[in-house]
Amino acid sequence: MVRQESPGGAVERPRTAVVRDALGVGVAVGLSGFAFGVTAAGAGISVLQACALSLLVFTGASQFALVGALAAGGNPFTAAAGAFFLGTRNAFYGLRLSQLLALPRAVRPLAAHWVIDETTAVALAQPGRRSARLGFTVTGLSLYLLWNLTTLLGALGAEALGDTAAWGLDAAGPAVFLALLAPMLKTATERAVAALALVLGLGLLPVLPAGLPVLVAALAAPAVLWLKGRRS
Repeated sequence: MVRQESPGGAVERPRTAVVRDALGVGVAVGLSGFAFGVTAAGAGISVLQACALSLLVFTGASQFALVGALAAGGNPFTAAAGAFFLGTRNAFYGLRLSQLLALPRAVRPLAAHWVIDETTAVALAQPGRRSARLGFTVTGLSLYLLWNLTTLLGALGAEALGDTAAWGLDAAGPAVFLALLAPMLKTATERAVAALALVLGLGLLPVLPAGLPVLVAALAAPAVLWLKGRRS
């Protein structure tokens, strides 16, 4: 099969290969929406509220952080703040993707809702703009539809599972996030930030109220960059 070239001269991947990889990511991650629905129901969140979170927030790590903090008895404002700051990484993804995808202005607001870990990873893995746009679109569409569907099914079926905490489904979201993040930590600085954030987040869990460890862990990036600047 002859590969096409993008306007920038990059060799594009075959469309079928891009669609296959994008659907693989969308389906694999989208199924974890079931775990979110069950976890949300176990935290006392209604089916309507759980579905609204998936429809409007649509960033798994932040959603799991929010319901996890609420389930642990955290203050709603603290839980929301932790989820918000965890989701700010999507803004930085958007800065990179806006240059890569160069989408028309009319569709940018809709595309911004799909700027998450998975769509960014698939888009950045492509050699050219056409492949990146296709990968982003297929991943976003398949993941959005499946995530919301499985959120609904998980929230409705939570009662049939009994004690949701015993299933450990609340670990599904963080596990997916870490699996996507690990291959992207290529430099020593990135690995240092991730390690410090992990130490802060886990180390402060028994000390601080639910939701606050995530906020403190966000200080890892400026701390590492400050130390690097002093050494330079």
